[in-house]
Amino acid sequence: MRPDGEKSGKISVMEAPPCPLEPCLSADALRGRRVAVVGYGNQGRAHALNLRDSGIDVRVAGRPGSDARGRAASDGFGTLDTRMAAGQSDLVILALPDEVHAEVWAHDVAPVIQAGQVAGFIHGSSIHFGLVRPGAGIGIVMVAPKGPGTTLRARFQQGQGIPALLAVQQERDAAGGDPSAHALACAWAAGIGCGRAGVVRTSFEAEAVTDLFGEQAVLCGGMMGLAQAAFETLVEAGYPPLLAYTECVHEIKQVADLLYARGPAGMRRAISNTAEFGTYRAAPLIADEHVRTTMRRLLDEIRSGEFTRRMQSDHDAGATWFRAAREAAAAHPMERAGAEVRALMPWLEAEGHA
Repeated sequence: MRPDGEKSGKISVMEAPPCPLEPCLSADALRGRRVAVVGYGNQGRAHALNLRDSGIDVRVAGRPGSDARGRAASDGFGTLDTRMAAGQSDLVILALPDEVHAEVWAHDVAPVIQAGQVAGFIHGSSIHFGLVRPGAGIGIVMVAPKGPGTTLRARFQQGQGIPALLAVQQERDAAGGDPSAHALACAWAAGIGCGRAGVVRTSFEAEAVTDLFGEQAVLCGGMMGLAQAAFETLVEAGYPPLLAYTECVHEIKQVADLLYARGPAGMRRAISNTAEFGTYRAAPLIADEHVRTTMRRLLDEIRSGEFTRRMQSDHDAGATWFRAAREAAAAHPMERAGAEVRALMPWLEAEGHA
């Protein structure tokens, strides 16, 4: 209940199995084995570098002549075509955008991967929603760090790690004495430093659904939707765009950092009484039953596979809807106000944020 007696929203506690921690403390199961990282973007680069620094034989795979392979070569990696990597490696890590998994798997991986090998994923979507359908005997595992690749790499270099989720969808046909797919996944998690923090056992389904929902409802869709609506409300009321951006967008990081480091109660203790009082008044009004209904609809679309089908269909058609939405968002007046605010902080570019 809120202090004025109004309900703050329904909360139902469902009994669910606990998420056990995996003791992934050693990368030994991967030593002497070949690992290929397919893709060299934000996550792929971090996984490849961390595994190499952990003493693992890592090669980077991708399209011939691609910029990604060029960057990997400049970082000292041997590079090769994806099909060759998939046929020669004990663990093949697909560090690619979800929407290209189906094409890469069908054209470059499925024709050569054999029972006994292991395919690794950093998200659960393409396996859970059936975009990738592996054959029998191939190990299918997931190690999903809960943070961007830049953070994964930075924490590793500091002797630390970030939490990760681990799942085994399918065990491999292993010869006698060979490690299981689960053991190789645990070694992968240890090799990238996540065992230093915590590795949580889950399923491809649970990771895929919660990850997509969190992105859409809060982290990206919800946050940007609220920030833009608040910016527009202030500007429509006659307040300067620069001020509206500062209050509704720029200061998000400061509060998010408190929430990240201290949790909800710790964040509330760190803000002013005015902000805390306003939180108790505004949160139930903004996150009302209409918003909760919308969240349930988003969750239903994700769980049913409708969201994945829509995104894959748009990608297969040339990503026309996605590109149009990106262009429209880039043209919003909030972007111009944001550029003015960031210009007041020239150190952002020096720190690599620009």
